[in-house]
Amino acid sequence: MIKGIGLDMIDLDRVKAVLERNPRFVERILTPKEEALFQGYRGSRQIEFLAGRFAAKEAYAKASGTGFGKDLSFTDVEILTGENGEPCFMQPRKSEEFVFVSITHTGRSAAAQVIIEANERRS
Repeated sequence: MIKGIGLDMIDLDRVKAVLERNPRFVERILTPKEEALFQGYRGSRQIEFLAGRFAAKEAYAKASGTGFGKDLSFTDVEILTGENGEPCFMQPRKSEEFVFVSITHTGRSAAAQVIIEANERRS
């Protein structure tokens, strides 16, 4: 059973401008493991990665119904990369949930969708 669906989209130029003004933006958005992945990219690919993770985390906050605030921060959500390059949702890991994430980029924007499904035991 689906518990929540979230969708977010962000302009790449906006992310680039924020990063140029405040290089610590990366630490505010990414976990240390995500930041290590980010550092492996250069130029526009770094911006795409950061924007994609930002959009995915926003989509998760929407799907979970909490939004970001006192109970959830950007670094509470971690999305790493699977062996085939796919985004893999790592945390917050709740045993009663499956979380599916998809991230896409165009020349101008990044978008992400998250679906949270209840992990119900079937008899």
